[in-house]
Amino acid sequence: MERVFEIIEEQLHLSGMELSEDMSLKDDLGADSIDLVELVMALEDEYGIEMQYEELEKRVKTVGDVIEYLSEQGADI
Repeated sequence: MERVFEIIEEQLHLSGMELSEDMSLKDDLGADSIDLVELVMALEDEYGIEMQYEELEKRVKTVGDVIEYLSEQGADI
């Protein structure tokens, strides 16, 4: 799970920010649609899975949602 936090920090340029699972990607972390696409690509590369951006946009709102989605896709987080 720590690696997921690191990837989110890297992709959203959040140096030194302590993340929690209940943080909103858009509201709390300031992610826009381009940031989310880049985050999806980084997570796909890291975990060797394919993520559907449209599905993520509907289901993934928080850091915890990212972790849950990755687990559902079989990623070893």
